[in-house]
Amino acid sequence: MFWSGKSFVEEKLNVEGEKFQDASIFYNDVNEINKDDLKRWLEKSREIQWDYKNIVKRKGVLERLK
Repeated sequence: MFWSGKSFVEEKLNVEGEKFQDASIFYNDVNEINKDDLKRWLEKSREIQWDYKNIVKRKGVLERLK
């Protein structure tokens, strides 16, 4: 699961959370893991982040960090 995964716009991260910007993928076997996809998602996880720290202060409104 990636906390900001919904913003990655990745077809394989298709299990999306309802309240937050999270998205997940599930595997049944280690051989299903595509290393290139995982590397790309990890790079995006560094670039695309949401401000969960101040979600209460903003009354549930998430803002993307730049």
